[in-house]
Amino acid sequence: MNAMTMRGQAFYALVFTLFWLLLTGSLTVLNTLLGLGVSALALLVLRGQLPEVDFGIRLWPAFRLKLLFFRELMRSATRVARLVLSPKMAIAPGVVAVPVSLQRDAEITLLANLITLTPGTLTVDVSEDRRALYVHALEADDPEAVKRDIRSGFERAIRETFR
Repeated sequence: MNAMTMRGQAFYALVFTLFWLLLTGSLTVLNTLLGLGVSALALLVLRGQLPEVDFGIRLWPAFRLKLLFFRELMRSATRVARLVLSPKMAIAPGVVAVPVSLQRDAEITLLANLITLTPGTLTVDVSEDRRALYVHALEADDPEAVKRDIRSGFERAIRETFR
């Protein structure tokens, strides 16, 4: 059996340490360090016997996706607040069919949820062939801009995150 990757070792060390903390019922710095030590010892003993862990994601792009989501969340919340608080409330709502190039259900679901969690947009449906998401947007006066923002933002980041 091949040597386990650093990511796999880190995953098992984290899981073993969490079990240690649950078993001892003590969440202190010293007990956590002791749990890490016991985990390292367990990994040495079990070397070559644990299956390799494949997360199916790349960590740095996943971190960037998280940052992108929080940036979009803040930006959209501010924009929606301005729209709602303005005396005219000049909104142009509509449903836009956004083409999707993602293939796996998990990726499409993640994209749909990120869109829905962002203020001002809501994923209404997925097309039968899973090639488009129907998105309700408060500012749909430029449907191409809505499509472009989703495809160059969340969809691109998801594609980079998942292998």
